[in-house]
Amino acid sequence: MRRAIQIGQLAKQTGLSIDAIRFYERKGLLKKPARSEGGFRLFWSGDVANLKFVRKAQQLGFSLEEIHALIILRDRDTQACQHVQQMLEQKLTVIRQKIEELKSLEEELRAGLGKCLRAMSRTRGSHGKSCPVLEQIARVDLTERKQK
Repeated sequence: MRRAIQIGQLAKQTGLSIDAIRFYERKGLLKKPARSEGGFRLFWSGDVANLKFVRKAQQLGFSLEEIHALIILRDRDTQACQHVQQMLEQKLTVIRQKIEELKSLEEELRAGLGKCLRAMSRTRGSHGKSCPVLEQIARVDLTERKQK
């Protein structure tokens, strides 16, 4: 016989907070639970599996809206692979764009660090009048203001 659990036990089994579980319920990622005579939410093993599914999908970078779509596809028990494939391809495109942005940011930071190190070596580690990186950032800010 299956045994219902309350929200605190569900939180322990899934590693989620009670507030997160309630949030997912409000967002429709978790079916509205039955209530005990005392008004407590009652959950089942399927709810544990659903919440673990949500957590894993979030770790893969899916938004709550996308996770909701995945749950619908999963629960329909139809040929969902094509839809999931499209979602994964879109997600990969976004991830690849972010990686390129991060690589560009890394290069900018590396260049800025190099400027700092060169400026400090010229002044023998003492604090010069200004920092070349701060000056560059200020110039960019002024340039952006003029363009607006």
